[in-house]
Amino acid sequence: TQYADVISKNAGYSILITDRDHVIAAAGISRKEVLERRVSHQLEAIMEERQSYYQTSPDDKKVRPVEGLDRASSVAIPIISAGDVAGAVIMLEPENGKIPNEMDVKIIQVAAAFLGKQMEE
Repeated sequence: TQYADVISKNAGYSILITDRDHVIAAAGISRKEVLERRVSHQLEAIMEERQSYYQTSPDDKKVRPVEGLDRASSVAIPIISAGDVAGAVIMLEPENGKIPNEMDVKIIQVAAAFLGKQMEE
């Protein structure tokens, strides 16, 4: 939760961190709204395929990261720990529809890599 808070405050986006099944941390959004919610099938597929998702235009297909949440993700990066997928770090699309820039994507990539490394130790 503290890590999500730091990212959210510095990047200015709502951040979710999930394990393979549920949201385990959130910042920049009501925690009650998202904690313990199940990840969507779209996010499960991104994690299983070990692919990164980031929105490149307003016309991109929307990835809804969490069941029952109306907001889409701008960036979703799997957390890889000891060669296994452990979850994901998600930057939610801002209400103004701003497209993430290269630095926004890099912040989420670093967060996912850091959390993966922390889980190995």
